[in-house]
Amino acid sequence: MKILMVLTSHDQLGDTGKKTGFWLEEFAAPYYRFVEAGADVTLASPQGGQPPLDPKSNEPDFQTDQTRRFESDTSAQQALATTVRLDSVSSEDYDAVFYPGGHGPLWDLAEDQDSIHLIEATLRSAKPVALVCHAPGVLRHARNEDGSPLVSGRKVTGFTNSEEEAVQLTNVVPFLVEDELTKLGAEYSKRADWASYVVEDGLLITGQNPESSAPAADALLAMLRTLTA
Repeated sequence: MKILMVLTSHDQLGDTGKKTGFWLEEFAAPYYRFVEAGADVTLASPQGGQPPLDPKSNEPDFQTDQTRRFESDTSAQQALATTVRLDSVSSEDYDAVFYPGGHGPLWDLAEDQDSIHLIEATLRSAKPVALVCHAPGVLRHARNEDGSPLVSGRKVTGFTNSEEEAVQLTNVVPFLVEDELTKLGAEYSKRADWASYVVEDGLLITGQNPESSAPAADALLAMLRTLTA
């Protein structure tokens, strides 16, 4: 079982002068779920090498058992420091793809042609794709074979407008995930802010927020077991 995890390479929070990147819990919790399930995990990012960590995600209030585990796991840290370039990977080599969130993906992965092609090719090969929190926003330019938006008519979730408002970045992000998915014709749904919520539609799995990252990983693993049974 080979799983590709795709992380952002973008570290600037708009023009605020503040740093962003991937959200640690959304990487660490799924990563350990996959490793413990015996998966061969590959990490990729647009620029390769060390992806930028959103510094806020490692503050005490946002640390979890899994993030603390990562902080003392030199092997996992080395894997993260040496991500492969996204343009070097092929969907043919993996059984599934997982996208952690954080605000970074809204700037780079949402517009990255390699990411768009990877998502399209993976789903067309009857393999699952899972994305959590802000990462469902990277679906914005993905298309079905007939040219229609990939998410059109699909059930999805992702970081809500009210959650974005709560972190006071509504006017900083390039687009709002909830609004963008809805505009593209998705059947967007959500739960209370910060509540765990995962939606499955065929081979597409989306999670609402950081709390949803481990459950989304579990859903992906369950889907893989069903597909290979």
